Amino acid sequence: MRVLPILVSTLWLAACGAPPAPSTVSPGAAATAATTASDDPRSASADADAPLPEFPAIPLIVVPEILGVTPAQRALEASMAAVLDPMQGVSVAPARCGSDGVLVNDAGITSVDAAGNLIRNGDEGLFQINADGSGTARFEGGLVTIEADGSGTINGTIGEGEDALVQVEADGAGTYNGPAGLIVLDGKGGGTWNGDSGLIQINGDGSGTWNGPQGLVTVNADGSGSWNGEASLVVNHGDGTGMVGTPGREVAMAPLPKVPPAGRFPPLRRFAPPGAPCGYLITLNDRVLFDFDRSEIRADAADVLDTLARALGGTRARAVEIGGHTDAKGTDAYNQALSERRAAAVLAALRARGLDVEAEAIGYGETRPVAPNAVLGQDNPGGRQLNRRVEILVRT
Repeated sequence: MRVLPILVSTLWLAACGAPPAPSTVSPGAAATAATTASDDPRSASADADAPLPEFPAIPLIVVPEILGVTPAQRALEASMAAVLDPMQGVSVAPARCGSDGVLVNDAGITSVDAAGNLIRNGDEGLFQINADGSGTARFEGGLVTIEADGSGTINGTIGEGEDALVQVEADGAGTYNGPAGLIVLDGKGGGTWNGDSGLIQINGDGSGTWNGPQGLVTVNADGSGSWNGEASLVVNHGDGTGMVGTPGREVAMAPLPKVPPAGRFPPLRRFAPPGAPCGYLITLNDRVLFDFDRSEIRADAADVLDTLARALGGTRARAVEIGGHTDAKGTDAYNQALSERRAAAVLAALRARGLDVEAEAIGYGETRPVAPNAVLGQDNPGGRQLNRRVEILVRT
């Protein structure tokens, strides 16, 4: 950025001073002095040709990235993945899948009603999420409230180790008080930002002020303005003229461009349990169907399979995926083979009972646990029991 050297102000004062008093200097010496003065680059003519200082531009008000419900979402997902399902035997729960169609484990959801409203209360916090994405989250990172129109408040964590108070309205107005400073936006192009770069005020009509490291900059909507800073005082009249310095010298000066309007707060991202609804998940503990370390279905599992086959026949399933899962005891290769045999055995049993929808059997081995196989380096039998299971994903 070009600025007018301080030297210019000093020379301007010298050029505007009183003329020297008569002296006894000889005509030759006077001529020499006149020649020297006319050749001096610091003369008034040279001063008139000096480059004009360039007005600093008032910075745009930049809204920091607001992660919104992302920390709450992380806490929710951690809660859903970590809590053990106390039920043994057969359980049915809504299934959610990622964008790739892969099932997302959600056995820890406390309740999801018929309208899609979710409530989860656990060690990680209290989550109340409505089907339209609105809701509240009280967790270790703070309190988040989101409305369906994108408005809401965040009081607490917005990023890694960063806390803030954010209030956002549906029209983009709001306030942010956090690591970036204090930002207030009216949603109509006006706003203020008080932060490390000073105090910025944008009025939305092309005018604004900036009191910061460069000094005090004022821009009016008619193209006039002033800058009191590095170049002493610069005044722009907005009519093609201006003044530089104190006392000022008249100069040609283009009107100042309008200050762009301030932005708006983006809508807060709505809550959503991980993944999208994709059907139902039926979980069968391995002891319901199999003896320990075996893949032949137990004879007394016939009633369970009969009931299951009838239930599947009455659903509007477009596809069924039968997944076999093991705990982590044993080698990866052994567990993979066992899970494949068990999944295939369940599919064969359901086919024999009249299942006629598209279906496939997949073995996942120990790769998709729903509970820790070990805790603090110690064996976790309860967790391993939950991991030994057959899951039937009914895609609807």
